[in-house]
Formats: sequence, structure tokens, C-alpha cells
Amino acid sequence: MTLPYYASAEQIMRDRSELARKGIGRGRSVVVLTYDRGVLFVAENPSTALHKVSELYDRIGFAAVGKYNEFENLRRAGIMHADTRGYAYDRRDVTGRTLANAYAQTLGSIFTDQLKPYEVEICVAEVGYPDSPKPPQLYRITYDGSIGDEREFIVMGGTVEPIVTALKASYKPGLSLEDGVAIAVSALQAGVPDVAAGDKEKRTIGVSALEVAVLDQTRPRRAFKRVTGAALEALIPKAKQPPVVDAELPKTDVVDGSDDTAK
Repeated sequence: MTLPYYASAEQIMRDRSELARKGIGRGRSVVVLTYDRGVLFVAENPSTALHKVSELYDRIGFAAVGKYNEFENLRRAGIMHADTRGYAYDRRDVTGRTLANAYAQTLGSIFTDQLKPYEVEICVAEVGYPDSPKPPQLYRITYDGSIGDEREFIVMGGTVEPIVTALKASYKPGLSLEDGVAIAVSALQAGVPDVAAGDKEKRTIGVSALEVAVLDQTRPRRAFKRVTGAALEALIPKAKQPPVVDAELPKTDVVDGSDDTAK
């Protein structure tokens, strides 16, 4: 009789953590930071159809790295949770902390109970209303349900350490939008791997490979706003713009609103 395979609980959790970290590490990075009017999202994302950054509710934004189908399911669940709570109570009762806690419970349960954990790391960001002195809130939720809050910036993705080092050297509170975008793009470029054997030059991050959005606290209701096309080009000094080779630039400059449609 063959004995059943045995693995300790500690070994199982370690294997699941390794699987999730490897999946997250294969993705390109996302930077979320606070600036003088709210929260700025800058992601390296050459796709124009699949978004890493989106709106969850009036004053709340979402960013993620990892497996797209998994964090897209989480995004949709967050929108439904926020809409239900806002309808049942009041729109101001929907907070970033509530959604971050819900995500932490969901990911923690999946990590513990299911055979395969979600290979995702997400950020929930919130800004107050224009008449509120409430500072922006940033929450990081990892694959195992761990949750933490940050005051200045969050970096997620494969090459985190060089990006964090670059941001620590250049970030300061109260940045303008232009400075915030420039610093974030420079930090993402610092995280690009060195030239591999056979490659002619190091990969550069062009405007068409960026996904940029903001939560603007000065906006009266829906704070989320995408920045694309000419509006994004205007934020990056011409001298610092790498050549655009990834894709054609979108024609629209700014797109407002939620991304709760199928991608």
C-alpha cells in the first residue's frame, strides 16, 4: 500500500508564497504616489485594451500587478461591493479602507483555502472631497491577504528594489503633477533590466507604453481621470521622452469615469 504524500502546513504555505511571488515578479511595475492634488498612478503597460489602473468608486482608485484575469475579477468584485454599500447607505460611507479590508479578507481566504493562490498584488487609493482636509490614503494588499498603508508611494511588480531606491532619492511631498509623472517614469526606467545578451540597447519606456491616471481631490464628485495622448506628452519634457516605438498614441487626451466594462 502506497503511503499518502505528506507536506507540513509550513511547507505548503511556503510553496504557495513562492508561486505567487514568481507570478507577480513576471509583471511590469506600477508606481502609485501622492502629489499636491491627490494620487498619481503610473504603470508600464504597452496594452491599450487591458488596464492595470482603474476607478472603483467616486473617490477611490485601483492598481494591480500579476495575472490579469485574477485582478480583473477582484476589480469587478470591488466595484460591486462599493456600489451595493453606496446604494444601501450613503456614497460617503464607501471608503478605501473598507474596500482594502474586503480585498484582504478575500485574498487571505483564497491563499489559505484554495490549492492555488492568486498571483496578484493590488493597491487601493482614496482621496477626500474638495471640502475635506483628509489626506490621500494608500493601501497595499498582497497575495496572502496582508494589508499595509503608505503615506507617500507604493511600488508593485517585478523589479521593485531599483524603483524604490530611485523614488527615495527623488520623491518629496507636495509634488506637482508634472514633477510626479517625471519622477515616476524615471523610477520605472531605473527598474528596466540591463541589456541581455544579443540585445543592442536597453529597453526604453515610451509614452505609448505608459498608463497614467490620477485621483484629483479638487474634482467635485468623480475624482478618477485618465491622462493619455497629447495630455500625457505635455507632462513629460521633450528632452526626456524616449522614442515611441510600442504603439500608436491614442487620439483622446483625457478619459473620465469607471472601467467596469469587459476588456
